[in-house]
Amino acid sequence: MKWMMKEFNELTNEQLYQLLKARIDVFVVEQKCAYPELDNYDQNSLHLFLLVGDEIAANIRILPKNTKYKEVSIGRVLVVEKFRGKGYARAILERGIEFIHKDWKEDKIHIQAQVYLNEFYSSLGFKQISDIYLEDDIPHIDMIWER
Repeated sequence: MKWMMKEFNELTNEQLYQLLKARIDVFVVEQKCAYPELDNYDQNSLHLFLLVGDEIAANIRILPKNTKYKEVSIGRVLVVEKFRGKGYARAILERGIEFIHKDWKEDKIHIQAQVYLNEFYSSLGFKQISDIYLEDDIPHIDMIWER
């Protein structure tokens, strides 16, 4: 296992391809959701991912404040299907939160969460701040983590 965090321009072609493939496999194919995966936020984001062997097992995208929201945000949270059930989702989010707090000195993180994950994100300290709404025909809520 190897944790990596890279800015967009530091990703190798192979890493970028693997990240995009994992995101499309999970969000477009598995969840049967046609949406614009390439949204022009990747270029300004940090990409934290877990390699198991030479495969991406988990990924999050960390967006600086005033990019998508006024707060720092985390998005594109995923664990590739064959790596689920090993605690990687919690581990990658904890690493992301720690980085944002310690390195960027930020005390608020905004996420857009699928409703079925409310309990999971709440267990990491996120609090729901919106009513349920549809995003790409999937029920979502906005949540905030505060130190």
